[in-house]
Amino acid sequence: MKNVFLSFFTIALFFTSCEKAVNLPAPYYDMEGKWTYGANNPNTMYLYEDGLRYTYYCGIDNCDSLYNTYTAGDSNHIPEVLNYTFENDTLHVDLNFGNELVTPVTFVCEGGQANFEMNGQTFYRLNSDCK
Repeated sequence: MKNVFLSFFTIALFFTSCEKAVNLPAPYYDMEGKWTYGANNPNTMYLYEDGLRYTYYCGIDNCDSLYNTYTAGDSNHIPEVLNYTFENDTLHVDLNFGNELVTPVTFVCEGGQANFEMNGQTFYRLNSDCK
């Protein structure tokens, strides 16, 4: 009788002590937001918002503080605004006149760094700690 009880207790303990493995989906990141080249070229920022890419330039020492004040559609961007889409981790930017940038994008640093596969560029999300 002791063996039956001990066997039952061991089996019950085995099944109750296991935790179910939870497969969480990988985080999804997109291009929406403000992006710079980081320390390599801090005087250029791209703002991706609602299918449009705005380009901003800065000529002062602390560009990040200036970039934080910019909003999509304000008068601070260069006049040329480009259309873009981001689907299935691939960025499409219409550069006009039949030219376009099409590149897979890999995000690292919790979405704060975007690596463009086709041209080897790396962008950093403004105010991220990934620079």
